[in-house]
Amino acid sequence: MATVSTLVVAGGGSGGSRLNRGGGGGGAGGVIVNTSFPVTVQSYTITVGVGGGSVTSGIVGNNGNNSVFGSLNAVGGGGGGSGAGNNGGSGGGGAGDGSAVGTGTASQGNAGGLGSSDGSANYAGGGGGGAGAVGNSSSSGVAANGGVGISSSISGSAVYYGGGGGAGSGNFSGGNGASTGTGGNGGGGTGSLSNSSSDTSATAGTANTGGGGGGSNNGHTGAGGSGIVIISYPTGSLTVTSSGSRTTSGGNTIDTFTSGGTWNLTSINISSNASFLLNLI
Repeated sequence: MATVSTLVVAGGGSGGSRLNRGGGGGGAGGVIVNTSFPVTVQSYTITVGVGGGSVTSGIVGNNGNNSVFGSLNAVGGGGGGSGAGNNGGSGGGGAGDGSAVGTGTASQGNAGGLGSSDGSANYAGGGGGGAGAVGNSSSSGVAANGGVGISSSISGSAVYYGGGGGAGSGNFSGGNGASTGTGGNGGGGTGSLSNSSSDTSATAGTANTGGGGGGSNNGHTGAGGSGIVIISYPTGSLTVTSSGSRTTSGGNTIDTFTSGGTWNLTSINISSNASFLLNLI
């Protein structure tokens, strides 16, 4: 047996849509970081979850899909609320009527944020939860931002994954949306802004980050960003055939999957890396 470092990120949830009251931001896909994951000589099937699809007016967002490597199962992000947000890897934000937020999965993500009104005609949703922090709650009808993701340098450089989607703002009975919610660092999409003169469009979570999609007041929401699986190990320590892309950095071989595939470990080369002796059973 040997160990590898791995990052498994699920697909993000899409934003929710709530007519005149602002939909919640989509929750980020669950993020699993494991720097000592045991592997044996065998072929592993890799699953990379797609993000939840965009929805139209008055509909809760779609959850993202799970990503899997071995026993590591990252849970897809929760869709943003048209009322309550969905549960997921990270939870979707609630709509601008103060509905409940979606909850996150332990050790993978965080809950979404609450929506609110300013007490008159302006409403806004809550931000989607991120892998690193809960989604922000709106205040006085100002759309909330998505929760921040977490940074990983497994690819050879620091990259954020799992940002929650920003919320949409609403305009009820002639009110003007005060702002749009921005996505959390880690690929979260931006929510839509509605006022008396224009509607801006919600944006999708960034592909291969697991970012949640932006919420909307009226119309299409942002889709969730797809996930990713990355496996890193000292170059020469393992003999592996992989259908993912392969790079090297800092003495490590890095196999990256942006869609499903196989990672086939054919031998463990103990002589090339003495530290692997510690991982033998």
